[in-house]
Amino acid sequence: MSIEKALNEIEDLFDIFDDPKDKLSQLMDIAKDYDGIPEVQRTDQSKIPGCTSQAWIIFEKRDDNYFFTCDSDALIVKGLLSLLCKIFSGQKSEEILSISHSDILNSIGLSGLITVQRTNGFASAVKKIHEMSM
Repeated sequence: MSIEKALNEIEDLFDIFDDPKDKLSQLMDIAKDYDGIPEVQRTDQSKIPGCTSQAWIIFEKRDDNYFFTCDSDALIVKGLLSLLCKIFSGQKSEEILSISHSDILNSIGLSGLITVQRTNGFASAVKKIHEMSM
């Protein structure tokens, strides 16, 4: 699935909600359904710097494609990270590097709905994904 298609699917999911609280509830529901990563892989190396919550991301490279798995101890953060994993998993480096955190938040309609701290943490997660895929 392309990044654009993944973004469109996520955008469609969140577009059905008018109330920002419902969008945040949807984000938490996504987190509850996402398995995350095993405790043993929650290391300092996989930790996302700049995130106020505990958050981790790991990757695997198969051929030229990258696959990501993430986790957090906070539901909203875990929901945001699971969206990133859906968007970026299976993509090539140049596709991953072509999109920024603000592109994602704007595209799926979450810009301005999450706190500044979470936006900064989201930006740090995208930066870490970019670094992993170089």
